[in-house]
Amino acid sequence: MRDAAIREFRHWARTLTPLKVWNAAQVMSSYYLARWQGKPVHWGMPISVGIEPTTACNLRCPQCPSGLRSFSRPTGRLDEARFRALVDELHPYLCYLILYFQGEPYLNPAFLDMVRYAADHGVYTMTSTNAHFLDDANARKTVESGLGRLVISLDGTNQETYEQYRVGGSFSKVLEGTRNVMRWRRELAAKGPFVDLQFIVFSHNQHEVEAARQLGRELGVDRVSVKTAQIYDFDRNTNLIPQDEQLSRYQKRNGRYVIKNKLLNHCWKLWHGAEITWDGRVLPCCFDKDARYEMGRFPDASFRKIWKDSPAYAHFRAQLLQDRKNIDICRNCTEGTQVWS
Repeated sequence: MRDAAIREFRHWARTLTPLKVWNAAQVMSSYYLARWQGKPVHWGMPISVGIEPTTACNLRCPQCPSGLRSFSRPTGRLDEARFRALVDELHPYLCYLILYFQGEPYLNPAFLDMVRYAADHGVYTMTSTNAHFLDDANARKTVESGLGRLVISLDGTNQETYEQYRVGGSFSKVLEGTRNVMRWRRELAAKGPFVDLQFIVFSHNQHEVEAARQLGRELGVDRVSVKTAQIYDFDRNTNLIPQDEQLSRYQKRNGRYVIKNKLLNHCWKLWHGAEITWDGRVLPCCFDKDARYEMGRFPDASFRKIWKDSPAYAHFRAQLLQDRKNIDICRNCTEGTQVWS
């Protein structure tokens, strides 16, 4: 897996330019200056951006707004013209483009064409999928698209465990899709995508962590990531939280589950990136799943104008540096939710 990580790093590094490096240096230096001053100093353009191909999903996962069909915002799919306009504006600065937010990306028919467009503009791309649509043709097109990283969700090592969270899903389809991608990557002698098998730990699958690693070795993927589960509804879904605290992002205090992380008054995400919904709403981060903190709308305004001049952005960054605990989407946030690889 170490060799695979080095190969991925080289793949990513080839997309860097002097302008991207200079922009990243500006963003990072302004972030640390803002932390030191407690005021929202902000230089540069985003280093990474996430954009939502669609809100639609074929599964019914019980902690996911897409799975529950419970969004309070409009649902739909990303228009290719909107996506191209965003890439045209941001590609000189972007080091990383995440084509995923809510929903299953492969349900947007133009998804892989959008990946190809970004890759052709020198942007390293990543997506996350439940792998149900990685048939032979899509697997080949995925490899040929120039996608940098493919995260495949596999939260079980058999159908019985898998479907307890991935409701309506097929364990065998996920294995088949993963094998298809790995086979086409070998046959085409392609550099990517780097394939990351992601295992989210719940109470019902916490005993399968080692089996998931073994499965990853059998499939030949580049990495198996073990990730803690995020819970939104503590009144009904605490049964999903693992009993082993090492495998949970929560701990019990005074009879209630609370997040382990100390909620410090800073957040790198607000300096280096943003999330964009399928209909162009620019959001502070991926924890704002219902788009309650809209910073602006692209392309009604250019991304630069939203990023630099939006009063909503200025207010949000200032509040975060002064009193982050009073921002509700921050209270269930962890920076770095991966337990180990």
